[in-house]
Amino acid sequence: MSTPPVEVRRVALDDPLTEPLVRELTEEYVTRYGPGGRQEMARYSAAEFTPPHGLLLLLLEGGTPVAGGAFRRYDESTAEVKRMWTHSAHRRRGLARRVLAELEAAAAAAGYRRIHLTTGPRQPEAKGLYLATGYTPLFDPAADPAPALGPLPFEKDLTAHLAAHATAHLAAHATAHLTAHH
Repeated sequence: MSTPPVEVRRVALDDPLTEPLVRELTEEYVTRYGPGGRQEMARYSAAEFTPPHGLLLLLLEGGTPVAGGAFRRYDESTAEVKRMWTHSAHRRRGLARRVLAELEAAAAAAGYRRIHLTTGPRQPEAKGLYLATGYTPLFDPAADPAPALGPLPFEKDLTAHLAAHATAHLAAHATAHLTAHH
């Protein structure tokens, strides 16, 4: 049986489709970090994840959320990725990579030049994802990630993404211009 196509949908935090993301992330954080996990999930207002400075998106299969993530404004030139989630029944399929790529493209399109994010020391799979997708650790990745270290920060320069987008746009414009004049 084939997997239905994946739809990328931008949503607001109060959209009912976000319920699995919020519920599973909260459970995950509480399981790994204790009661403070609930506080982390309530730390930011829904407005921080809305355009023009933020975004929340979901990947849907057959209308059902299977992964998601968000970004918010960190500073004038930096977006902060938050709420990365893959449904427990859909892990190890590359969905988190897809969410991250979608968030990076949207952040670059919104004018951000850099992405900042943190993950917890008890989330080795997230640490591995960020290292594998070109994020620079702002800590020693070889050090023991003891909980006393606190959040593990990463960053990624988006200017290469912006340059690639601009080059593609110029090439498309030049092709259209040449086609129109020949």
